[in-house]
Amino acid sequence: MSLNHPRQAALQEIISKLQTQITDLQTLLPLLCFPLSRVALLPPQFRKFNSLSSKDVPVDVARVFPPIQRALLESILPTWETILDEEGCSALSLQYFCPDAFSNAATAGDVALCAYSTILSLPLHERSVDLLLRLTKEYPIDKLFRAVCTIRDPARRSVTWDDCLRNIFAAPTKIANTFKGQGIPDDLGMPEYFNNLSIRTELIIHTLSKLAVPEDLSLVTQLFSKLVHIGAFPSSVHPSPSQPSFFHSVVPSLRRRLQDRENESYRKLWNRTITSLPSVLTQQAVLASLFSSLTSLGSTLGASARDRGIIRREAVLLCDVVGNIGPDDDLWNTLISVILARSWGENHSRVFVCWLASSTHSSQAQEAFLPRLVDAWSALDHIKHSLLSRHQYLSTLLLLVVTHFPQSSNEVASVALSPSLVSAVGGYISHPDASVRRCGMLVAEVVASRVDKNLNFDDWEGDDDGKVWARRLRQLCSQRDIDFEPSHEDDGVQGDDAEPGPSPATEVTLMTAARRPIADTGMPARRVADYDSDDSLTGYASPSSSRSPSPTPSELQEIEKDPTLHVGRKKIPRPVYLAQLGELVRNSGVGSSEENQEADRIEMAINIGEELIRRKHDYGTELAENAANLVYGFVSLSNKFDLDDFDNKIQRIAIALVACCPKTSAQYVPCLFCRVPSLRSCRCMIEEFFKNQYSSTQRSVMLNALALGARELALLPIASQALQQLATQRTTFPSKMLPPVLHQKYLGTSSDNILRPLLEGITKAAIDKSKEVTADKVPEVVRERQLRIRRPPKITEVASASQKTSIPSSQRPPSAISFTNIAAEWFIMPFVNRFWVFLRDEQTREERTAQREALYQYRGAGTGLILNPLMLSAFLNTMAILVHASQNAPQWLALIAPNTLELAVTVGSRQIARPVSEDLDDDGDDSPKDSKSKEASVLTSALNVALIVLDGCLELDGGRSLGLEHTALLIGTGEWAGQVFNMLERGIQVTGVGGIHEVELQRATAGVLLKVDQITSKWRRSMVGHRDTKYNNPKIQFEFTSDNLKKAQEIISRYPPQYMKAAVIPLLDIGQRQNKGWTSISVMNYVAKLLEMPPMRVYEVATFYTMFNREPIGENFVQVCTTTPCMLRGSTEILNTVCSHLGGIKPGATTGDGKFTVIEVECQGACSNAPMMVVNDDFYEDLTPATTKKMLDAFAKGEKPKPGPQSGRHTSENSAGLTALTTKPYGPGEFCTPEFR
Repeated sequence: MSLNHPRQAALQEIISKLQTQITDLQTLLPLLCFPLSRVALLPPQFRKFNSLSSKDVPVDVARVFPPIQRALLESILPTWETILDEEGCSALSLQYFCPDAFSNAATAGDVALCAYSTILSLPLHERSVDLLLRLTKEYPIDKLFRAVCTIRDPARRSVTWDDCLRNIFAAPTKIANTFKGQGIPDDLGMPEYFNNLSIRTELIIHTLSKLAVPEDLSLVTQLFSKLVHIGAFPSSVHPSPSQPSFFHSVVPSLRRRLQDRENESYRKLWNRTITSLPSVLTQQAVLASLFSSLTSLGSTLGASARDRGIIRREAVLLCDVVGNIGPDDDLWNTLISVILARSWGENHSRVFVCWLASSTHSSQAQEAFLPRLVDAWSALDHIKHSLLSRHQYLSTLLLLVVTHFPQSSNEVASVALSPSLVSAVGGYISHPDASVRRCGMLVAEVVASRVDKNLNFDDWEGDDDGKVWARRLRQLCSQRDIDFEPSHEDDGVQGDDAEPGPSPATEVTLMTAARRPIADTGMPARRVADYDSDDSLTGYASPSSSRSPSPTPSELQEIEKDPTLHVGRKKIPRPVYLAQLGELVRNSGVGSSEENQEADRIEMAINIGEELIRRKHDYGTELAENAANLVYGFVSLSNKFDLDDFDNKIQRIAIALVACCPKTSAQYVPCLFCRVPSLRSCRCMIEEFFKNQYSSTQRSVMLNALALGARELALLPIASQALQQLATQRTTFPSKMLPPVLHQKYLGTSSDNILRPLLEGITKAAIDKSKEVTADKVPEVVRERQLRIRRPPKITEVASASQKTSIPSSQRPPSAISFTNIAAEWFIMPFVNRFWVFLRDEQTREERTAQREALYQYRGAGTGLILNPLMLSAFLNTMAILVHASQNAPQWLALIAPNTLELAVTVGSRQIARPVSEDLDDDGDDSPKDSKSKEASVLTSALNVALIVLDGCLELDGGRSLGLEHTALLIGTGEWAGQVFNMLERGIQVTGVGGIHEVELQRATAGVLLKVDQITSKWRRSMVGHRDTKYNNPKIQFEFTSDNLKKAQEIISRYPPQYMKAAVIPLLDIGQRQNKGWTSISVMNYVAKLLEMPPMRVYEVATFYTMFNREPIGENFVQVCTTTPCMLRGSTEILNTVCSHLGGIKPGATTGDGKFTVIEVECQGACSNAPMMVVNDDFYEDLTPATTKKMLDAFAKGEKPKPGPQSGRHTSENSAGLTALTTKPYGPGEFCTPEFR
C-alpha cells in the first residue's frame, strides 16, 4: 500500500515532520513512538509518550522505516542524541535499527533488514559504525534468514534475500574504506567477519535440517555463491591468517554434529546443498576448500594404526558432507576434476581412496575412477613438466586405488596391459630427474605384482632420489586404511608423533617386507633371499619328489669358488708393469684357448688398475708411454660379464689416468721420431669422446674423469666419497676390510650424478659469494698482469756457468704438475676446439641428408649421441667444473673465459642440431613448437657455465677484461639470460623442466643476470656499444687530409713522446669535423694508430664525452639548451617550435632531407641571453618562436643568419638602455683638495 493512500496519511505526516526541524523533545517523542507502536516494537516504558492516535493504520516496514531511519541518522541523532541520553530515551531511537531482545515480533527482522540497507547507503561515521556493529552481533545472517523466509511471495523473497546478502557482504569493505585500514573493530575485520558469517551459515543448515519439510535451498545456495565470490573457500591447505576460510571455521562444529549417527537429516541436507550449487566452478571451489581443510598427518605416509584411523575419520567426514558419490551422480565429473587437476599431497590421496572405497557405490566408483587416473598419470605433459610433488601425489593415488582391487582382478589387468601405462613407464624411466624416475619404476613394479607378474628394478636401497619415499609407500600399501576404525582423538598431535617411525636398525627388514607382492588372501608370498635374476621363473606346484633337493644359488656360488674343482684352470697373474695391465684389457696376443678367461682378465685389471697407475706416477716414463693404450682399453670396456662394482672401478681408473698423466690422457701428443701421431698416444680421452662408437655410459666416464681428475690436479676436493683418492694400497691388510658385498653396501657407492652435487656447490658459491678484501695482499693491477698471458721475451736469458754445472736437466726430479699450468693447453681449449670441429661435421652431415625422407635423415641429437640433451648437458657440466678449477691459470682471462662463455651462449641460445621430433612428432602435444627451444637440462648447464665464467672474471679483475675486450659477448650473454628469465616469468614451459631442473634453471638464470649487471654497472662508461653497420664499420678507410695532418702533428708535438696520448681529445675533434660532424669507428681507430695507443682507450674517451657524436648528423647541427636558466626563460617552447617546424621530429632525430639534427644539451655558458641554441659552432641567443622559425628557414635555404642575440641588443647589454655609467667619469684628482691636485 502506498504512503499516498488516505489510511497512510498519518504516517506520511510523521515522516515529513521528522524530516523537518524539530524544536522540542515533547514534539519528537510522540513522532518516534507512533510508528513503533504500529509494528509492536514500542518498549513499554515509552507508551506514555504515544499521544498520537489513529484507527488501524497498517504499516509496511519496507516502505515506512527506511525514511525514518535516514532522518534519524542525518538530522535527529546529530542534534538530539545527547538530550535523548540525558532523558533516558536513547533506546527509543535504537529500536528503529536494532530492536531489543524483548521484541519477538515478526517485524523485528524486517526492521533489521532495512537498517542494514539504510546504514550502508549513507556515509559512515562513529554513530552508524556502532549501530552496524550492534546489528552484526544481534541480527546475524541466520536471524535475517528466518526473517526473509517469512515472506510468502517467492519473487519478493528472492529479491529481499539478494539485497540482504549484498548489504551483509558489503559491510566489512565499507568499514575498511571508512577507517582507511586503521582501527577497524575486531568483529568487522575481513577474516573475523566472514569466519563468523561462515559459522552462522552452518547454523542455518543445521536449523533447516530439523524441519520436517526443509525449505527451498535456493536461498542457501545463493549464500554459498556469494561466499565463493569473496574468497571464503580457499583451496590452500594452509591459508593466510588474513584470508577467511569457511570450512576451517565450521569443521569443528561439523565433526561434533556428525558424530551423532542419528542426525541423518543434517547429512542429507549437506549433500543436497553441495549438489544444488548453481555452477560447476562454485562446486569445484567448495569441494577444493573442503579437501584443504582436512587434517594433515605429520608424516603423510604414516602407517601406524592411529594414522590410518585419522585417514578413516577424514574419509567418513567427506562421506557425510558430500555423500556417497558414484559415476552416475551429477557431481562425479566435478569431483574427479578437483581430485586430478589440482596438486594435493599423499595425505589427501589416502583420504580420497578411502572415501571412494567406503561409499555405497565403491566398486563402480573405483572402476570408473581408475581409467581416468591412469590417463592423468600417463599424460606426456605431466611426465615432462610436473613437479616432483605432483608426480608423487598421482603415483600414490594410483597405487592406493590399484591395491584396493583384489589380486589379479580384471580391472588391474586391463590397466597393466594398457598401451598408455606401458608407454608412460618408458617416459618415466627416461626422465632426467631420478626421483621422478622412481615414481614410474615403483608403479610398474606394484602393478605387475598385482597381476602376478615379476618385475624388479632392484634399485631401492639408500636414502637418495626418493628411495625412502618409495619404501614407505610400499609399506603403506600392504594394508588398507578402510580396514581401520575412525579415530576421534585430538587433532593437535598429528601423524607419526603418536608412534615413532622405524629405526635404522629395522630399515632392511621393512624394505624386505615392503617389497613383497600385495595379496588380499593373507597368504605370505615366498621370496628367495638375495636372489636377483633378470630371467627368473616360478615353477608349477608339484608333489614332493624322492630325489635330493636342487642346490640353492648360494650353494652353487660356494661350489664355484671351491679351489679343488678348478685344477686345470689357469690363474691370471697380477700385473706388475703398465704394459701388462694394458694387455689384460686390450686382448693383445691372446689365443683362442684363453678366450674363456676374458672375464677373469678384466676383473683383475679393474681391481688392480687404479693402484698400479697411481704407484707408477712420477716413476720414470712408463706411465707416459702406456697412458694412451690404457685410455683406449679401459674407456671402451663394458660390463658384459656382470662384474661387481664395475662402473665405479672403471671411473676410478679413468680419474687416475687423468690425474697422474694429464699431458697424455687429456690430449694426444705427436711422436718424437716421426711427424705423425704415435700409435701409443695419439687417440686419448678427448679424441675418443667425440667418436660415435661409445655409449652414453662410457662417455659419462670420460667426462667424469676429466672433471674430477682436473680437480685432483688443482688440489680441490671431490664431492663423491666413492671416488676419493686411495689413501693406502688396496691389497694391504685385506683382513681389515669387510666382504665386498657388505663393504659396498655400507660404503654406499653410486656412479649416478657424480658431478651434479659438485656443480651445485660451485654455482651456489658463485651466487652467494661476496667479494673478498684482497687489496692489502696483492694490488689488483699486479694480479691482473700475473693472470694474463705474457708476451715472450725478445732476448733469451742465458744461464750462468754455475747453473750449467749444477745438475743435468735429465737427472733433475720432475716437478709436480699444476693444473693451472696445463689447463688451457691440455684440457679446456682442445676440448672446446674439438667440439666446434665435431659440431661442424655433424651439421654438415645433417644438411647432406636433409632432403631425404624423414626416416632416412641423420639426426645429430639422437639417443646416445653427443648432441643429445642428456649428453650435451653432461659435457657442459664438465666444462663448468674445468673452468672453475682453472680459475688461476695465466691464460684464464684471455683465452679460457671468453672461449667457454662463447661456447655456453651458443649452445644455450642456438639450435645446434635438428631434434628427432622435428618431423616425426607423434607425442600428441598441441603446443607450438619453437625451433630454438632448449631442453631444460642443456639450458641450465649452459647458464651454469656462464655463471662460473662471469664469477671468475669478477673475482680476478672485476670483469674488466671481459667487459672491455669482449663487450659484445658480455652483452649477448645478458640478453640471452634476460630472454630465458622473461620466458620463465611468463610461465612458458621449457622442455624437460619438470622435477629438479625448474629450480636449478631459475637459480642459474637469476645468477647470470646478477653477474652481468655487476660487470656492466662497473664498466659501463668504458664499454662501447658499437655494432657494425654499412655506414660505420672498420672497413671504411679514414685518414686526415694534409692540412688536418699538419694540425695534428703540431698538437702532438706539444707533448713529450711518452705522453702523446694526451692529444686524443683535440685529434678526435679534428677527425669529427673532417668526418661531417660525427666520430665513426674508423676515425677512432685512425686516431689510436696515430697516437700509438690501444683502440679501446680511444673508445673510452669518445664514449665518455658528449661532444663526440657517435652517429651521423645533418648539415645543420641544432643544439637547444634546456638547463634551468633557459627553461625559466622559455627554452621548452623554443625546443617544441624547432621540432614542430622541422616536420614534427623528436630530439635526437634528423630530418628526412638530412639538413637538420636536433638534440637537447646542457648549459652552453650563455645564461644571460637565454633562451639560446647552438647551430653548428655559432650561438643564437634571445630567441622567440618567431625568430627561431626565421633562423631555421634561412638555414634551410643555405643561408647563415648573423650569430648572437636575435633581439637587437649587442651581446649581453641591457635591452632597455644603460642604467649606470650614464655621465662622464671624473678624472684623477678632480675632487681632491688643491694641494693634492
